[in-house]
Amino acid sequence: MNSSLNPIAFAMRHPVSVMAGVAALAVASLLAAQRIAVDVFPALDLPVIYIAQPYGGMDPSQMESQLTSYYEGHSIYMTGIHHVESKNIQGMAVIKLSFYPGTDMGGAMAEAVGYTVRAKGFMPAGTLPPFILRYDTGSVPVGYLVFDSDRARSVSEMTDLALFRVRAIFGSIPGASAPPPVGGNIRSIVINLDPERLRAYRLSPDDVVAALSAGNLVVPSGNARIHDQAPMVPSNAMVVDPQALGSIPVRPGENLYIRDLSTITDAMDIATGYALVNGKRSIFLMVSKRADASTLAVVNALKANLTRMQEALPPDMHIRFELDQSPFVTRAMWGVGSEGLLGAALTGLMVLLFLRDWRSVVVVVLNIPLALMGALVALWATGQTINLMTLGGLSLAVGILVDEATVEVENIHSQMEHTDSVAEAVRRGNAETAVPRLLAMLCILAVFLPVFAMEGAVRNMFVPLALAVGFSMITSYVLSSMFVPVISVWLIRRHGVAPSDQGTPPSGASGRLPQAYDRVLRALIDNRKKVMVGYLVASVGTLVLVGSRVGREIFPAVDTGQFLVRLRAPTGTRIERTEEIARQALDVIAAAAGADAVEATVGFVGVTPATFPNQSVYLWTRGPEEAVLRIALRHDSGVRVEALKSRLRRELPERLGSWLEAKWRSEGLGSDEVSRRRQALRFSFEPADIVNEVMSFGSPTPVELLIHGPNLRDDLAYARKVRAELEKVPAIRDLQFGQAQDFPTVEVTMDRERAGLSQVTVQAMSRALLSATSSSRYVVQNFWADLASGNGYQVQVQVPPPRLDSAQEVGVIPVKQTPGNQVLLRDVARVREGARPGEYDRLDMRRYISLTANIEGSDLGRVATAIDRALDRAGPPPRGVRVDVRGQIEPMRQMFVGLSVGLVLSVVSIFLLLTAYFQSTKLALVSVAAVPAVLAGVAVMLFITGSTLNIQSFMGAIMAVGVAVANAILLVTFAERDRRRGSAEPAVAAQAAIEGARHRIRPVLMTSCAMLAGMVPMALALGEGGEQTAPLGRAVIGGLVAGTLTTLFVLPSVFAVVQARSRTVSSSIDPRDPESVYFLSDAGEPLDWPDSDRPTAVTS
Repeated sequence: MNSSLNPIAFAMRHPVSVMAGVAALAVASLLAAQRIAVDVFPALDLPVIYIAQPYGGMDPSQMESQLTSYYEGHSIYMTGIHHVESKNIQGMAVIKLSFYPGTDMGGAMAEAVGYTVRAKGFMPAGTLPPFILRYDTGSVPVGYLVFDSDRARSVSEMTDLALFRVRAIFGSIPGASAPPPVGGNIRSIVINLDPERLRAYRLSPDDVVAALSAGNLVVPSGNARIHDQAPMVPSNAMVVDPQALGSIPVRPGENLYIRDLSTITDAMDIATGYALVNGKRSIFLMVSKRADASTLAVVNALKANLTRMQEALPPDMHIRFELDQSPFVTRAMWGVGSEGLLGAALTGLMVLLFLRDWRSVVVVVLNIPLALMGALVALWATGQTINLMTLGGLSLAVGILVDEATVEVENIHSQMEHTDSVAEAVRRGNAETAVPRLLAMLCILAVFLPVFAMEGAVRNMFVPLALAVGFSMITSYVLSSMFVPVISVWLIRRHGVAPSDQGTPPSGASGRLPQAYDRVLRALIDNRKKVMVGYLVASVGTLVLVGSRVGREIFPAVDTGQFLVRLRAPTGTRIERTEEIARQALDVIAAAAGADAVEATVGFVGVTPATFPNQSVYLWTRGPEEAVLRIALRHDSGVRVEALKSRLRRELPERLGSWLEAKWRSEGLGSDEVSRRRQALRFSFEPADIVNEVMSFGSPTPVELLIHGPNLRDDLAYARKVRAELEKVPAIRDLQFGQAQDFPTVEVTMDRERAGLSQVTVQAMSRALLSATSSSRYVVQNFWADLASGNGYQVQVQVPPPRLDSAQEVGVIPVKQTPGNQVLLRDVARVREGARPGEYDRLDMRRYISLTANIEGSDLGRVATAIDRALDRAGPPPRGVRVDVRGQIEPMRQMFVGLSVGLVLSVVSIFLLLTAYFQSTKLALVSVAAVPAVLAGVAVMLFITGSTLNIQSFMGAIMAVGVAVANAILLVTFAERDRRRGSAEPAVAAQAAIEGARHRIRPVLMTSCAMLAGMVPMALALGEGGEQTAPLGRAVIGGLVAGTLTTLFVLPSVFAVVQARSRTVSSSIDPRDPESVYFLSDAGEPLDWPDSDRPTAVTS
């Protein structure tokens, strides 16, 4: 080969150029380290679009039929649509559009906007345009900006200040999304009517609304032409002072004004929910990042702007950043990094024990950080981030990287026993291992190739890890071929000939080990067929028996000290009572956690207001009876979250139930009603930290079943059967229906005939009812401008909600004034109490009932199997009814199918690669013979350590397969070389297997032990967040131990059996190749090959 194309020759002839290149790599890595984004996980990039559609006051059935159905109908025209889900509660609908992987989401977003505009043309008057946004599980809150005040500022004041002063600064932070503040409603000028005065003056709420519309107008200012000027002509058609609204006459010509019937306040729209910060009513901003943004970058930028935000607020208001997720990210990054450094140190120690030369250790260890630097530069150049997956790949690579340099350095030491020149030994050692090292690298890279053929979130999770390992391996190979030769010549000193080469057997442990190994190996090869059968039976049997007992889940369980409690009071409970229950729940949690164990709490009670519909995408609640409480424990509290959850499952229902029971009895409720309400109290736990939120793939609980069909009654009836069977599963916790079917109502049945005789229209009745039970902002819009801030607000007429405290109060709402009489609602309608479903949810335009549950004391895989059995026991569903098992179970199953296919493809890829290299399917088969043992070793290690089969451990298994095959390649290569020097006899193959194993025992043991040492810190989970990557390290250790033992003790027997009568000549068919059976001598005649190797036909 031309020396300019030979990397070894080039490096040894241009050592200064090589060192300059290494220096350039170090500089480039520093630049990449400063600019590469840091996050917990790679961007999942799930193809999902959300549509949030508000319509204040509309009940769930109206939201479903009048709004959602049109969006669903138009969505089927979108390119790449997979399925459509929708949730409908009073005043709010959220439609989730899911697309197939690979869909152009930019085009999908444009189509979504276009079709929603068209769908809106079919909707009722007054329908506001929806919020349309891309949001996936990577767009999770990374913290909360919470507000408080030294003086008693109202929630409406704090909401207004946060909305118009702080949110603008927050929205300018790169990578952050700026949802509106949670806990309040939009500021409004509220005219609170007095129902008794209305009845006294024989007026309806609609009369006041009409007077307001005529007395407060937005009128453009024209211009006058006075001399040479054109002054504006503004007026006070729209009042300047909100109190001036009271001077608007209700009946022109009479001395009756709005102030006589109401009070006017600068407040907010009717509250639908409240925020609780550390148990006190307040507001907060969710600090959400885009899916492709860096958590640390967003949090650091936010903290840098906190002073600016504080300066934008009045002196009595304060802003804090709570439930910060970045410390966990930072600790996890440092934890994985420290494990990698410790692993590198242990790797160097292991090399020192084998080579007993500190200079060689320096050569080997120097290769590791330089290879990682190259990987960092490549990750940055390809747009990847530093996250738990890429860091896991780099940590995993530490153990593999040592293999490249160790094999070469070990061979250099072997060559130094045959030459006096260190440089010559370096060149020989490097050249002799170049092809096996390249093949080993390609085998490890081959195990990751199937990752790129996967789809969806699984692909997005694995590709960064595969790239991290691949870039590290490629850089390491280049460094081993160029940097290691240079540094070896400069550092390594010549030593004498080994005693064994002088005819004296080595003494001590180093001599006894090869002798003992030789005796054991010969005994095994003498019984090679029995060894093969026993090996296959033991490997497959272990894999089946132990592997079936290993749990399965998507990602290792992580205790970050945070959790979320979703509390559901009896259906229809007012938010004020739900708020009381939430505060009591916080007290119970604090007591259960222990003194000073709780660091911060952020909660929300009720539902998001129609004014801020995009809040419902980030924070979904089903009604006023629901509360969501996020709890953060102190980092040094020592409280385990799962243990605390188990305790709270007992204490929350008991203590809150007793407290509520006493309250209800004091309010005069009967025993049956008290018992019914207490049984309706529900609790559930959901992910609250950034790791578990992302890895839940958007599911609130790990178990979710959707029962859907053409008839809701059939769905509900079968869902009850399923629930009864699921309650028998021991590991199921917090099992409950997602949709309330008994939301209390005050049914108003209008009598159109009686209304006609009373000269009242349905429109008049509806407007009066809406103004009294909600507000006029949904009937007639009226505006007021705050000249001090330049912001505009609405003016609304309403009856204070507490005044309508019974169905009788609703019945006496004035509808219309007629000569000599006033028409009340009860005069033209029947008013009675009732109940309706509080939520309608749909999947592909079919209503469904959902069952959600958590898991305790078991893994997701076993629970999934138990759920399948429970569905079988529930019997066949009614005609047209289907059950979809979702939550984390569906993505887990999809993941394992993809990973299993990937593992098979990895083995096939390696087999084809080895077949191409060895030119023999037999030798390729021998090289992959260790795979069953590797998989069995992984299963045993996971079972012993109590780990589950998950993303991390599966990737460790794939990596262990690649490393085990790489070790096998070295043994098979040397054994085949020795066999070809002999004849095609079984004894020759057996002796070649022994010699090949004896020659490679030291490098195989050294590289395996070095990699095992590098994996120990990861497997022990010594760093912060180490439980996330521990299964990966454990899988590698288990697989590598089993693979190494198989390579050293079983593979020689397999080789001896498979190659017993194989030909000793090349498979080449080139007549000019001296090793080919078709080679022609100088005389043009075929050579005289042995009969056993003679081809059936020789052509000249």
